[in-house]
Amino acid sequence: MSMGRDIRSIVLLVTGLILAAGFILDGRSTAAAYLVAWVTWGAVPIGALALWMTGYLVRRVWTEALYAQFVAATATLPVIGVASLPVLLFIRQLYPAAADPSALPSFKAYYLAPWFFISRGVLYLGLWIGFAVWLRRAWRNDDAMVRAASAGLVVYALTVSLAGVDWMESLEPDFHSSIYGLLFLSFTLLSGCSFVLGVSLLSGRRIGRSAGYSGLLLSLILLWGYLHAMQYIVIWSGNIPDEVSWYQARSEQGWQYLLAAVALGQFVLPFFTLLSATVRSSPRALMKLCGLTLLMRWCEATLLILPAVHNIAPLTTALMLLAAVLFTGSLLWLAFDRALANDGRLVSQAWGRRHPAGSEAPPAR
Repeated sequence: MSMGRDIRSIVLLVTGLILAAGFILDGRSTAAAYLVAWVTWGAVPIGALALWMTGYLVRRVWTEALYAQFVAATATLPVIGVASLPVLLFIRQLYPAAADPSALPSFKAYYLAPWFFISRGVLYLGLWIGFAVWLRRAWRNDDAMVRAASAGLVVYALTVSLAGVDWMESLEPDFHSSIYGLLFLSFTLLSGCSFVLGVSLLSGRRIGRSAGYSGLLLSLILLWGYLHAMQYIVIWSGNIPDEVSWYQARSEQGWQYLLAAVALGQFVLPFFTLLSATVRSSPRALMKLCGLTLLMRWCEATLLILPAVHNIAPLTTALMLLAAVLFTGSLLWLAFDRALANDGRLVSQAWGRRHPAGSEAPPAR
């Protein structure tokens, strides 16, 4: 464990120095790459928060089996907030509304003004952190758990949808999609689910049978696919140039291959794989699918963000993207690992109060 932390610390230091050099030499390309990495990993604790609240309402095996992992994942939210500083420092390089608001309608220029943009981000993170604290304090109190989760899910749906519009859709202020916020919501749910399940399986924790968790992952994949299909159908039927051009930009200059990879890797392959009862019941297969889902989050974030940022150097962006993903991933993992170590007693407390020592977790439903 100590060696693993040392390796992650070294990766964090080396990639941090690479990114610092990138920001100095080509701030725009590096900032675009960093935004992709930050959105990719930042979605993990945001999505874990929603699943944690859902667990408080449905009360299944994973409500207790994944409790410590949910606590640790959401404990990284302040770290994700601090990690957004490079994006804010280069906000005028990334977001057209911050660089030239005069080209936009008055309301949009005001709404996307840097000070209002940053204020909303602080509000979102503050609310999510507050609900994570509330959820933790409500643990083992049935009425408090229902109240915290019910209020939290309503606020979560609104704030995450708005965050998706702010952080990604506003990169192209002329583009509008009424479903975009929900796309980001499904993005976070897949990130949180695959990360929490993946690390739980990787560490060998007893979380119950895999079939129930496979069903949860499949449900989220279907939700993600449905929302993307609806956006495409609505834009195709409307045939509005500003909206159609959004798809055109992601269907040329090599982006079409990444688009196909996301469609195959995030929907076609997992969907048909999870139709097999053998795969659904295999912890190893589920862990691999979780890893694939996290990889697809990186690819999808790249596809959503980079075509919207103009005048970036492809080679520099690619190198900085790898460095940024390793940097933010190591940062998240170190924070998660520390939080999980500090709260390791939660696992034994959760099972010890309701199950005899050495008993197996009941099947996930």
